[in-house]
Amino acid sequence: MLSGKNIKLRALEPADVDLLYNWENDTSIWQISNTLTPYSRHVLEQYVLNSHLDIYTTKQLRLIIEYSGSSKPIGCVDIFDFDPFHERAGIGILIANKSDQGKGLASDALSVLIPYAFKKLNLHQLYCTITSGNESSINLFIRHGFKQTGLKKQWLNQEGVWKDELFLQLLNEK
Repeated sequence: MLSGKNIKLRALEPADVDLLYNWENDTSIWQISNTLTPYSRHVLEQYVLNSHLDIYTTKQLRLIIEYSGSSKPIGCVDIFDFDPFHERAGIGILIANKSDQGKGLASDALSVLIPYAFKKLNLHQLYCTITSGNESSINLFIRHGFKQTGLKKQWLNQEGVWKDELFLQLLNEK
């Protein structure tokens, strides 16, 4: 089990399908995840059933974030676009409920996931993209050593408003 100060990260379980169904179909977070269409329960069931496959096969890994000492899921972290040849991957994080946000839980999860990605997966770099104006996410990743290395101007159309997207990277200084 991957554990932080106040959280633990665990693998997906079949019982998580309903949770993922609610999170993935929550239109209030679609702008953050660049989602355009709902996910079916069947697709998510298949995703969870295949989550035991190796990251080298699927090129992704999703872990559920829970409070330490409980089994209450509060969010998830994703490693995606895993590229073992170039030793890099994208990273995303969700703390689902507003009542759990702002408590340092996402930071705690990143404190666990970053060393895992660098030491166990032998990655050279992690990256993320964040919509301009999402100051809490920008600050979260910067606090963990990510640097903004790019800016995609007017990259995202969010309800008729063009927004920039920031590209941030964290290099493994081994």
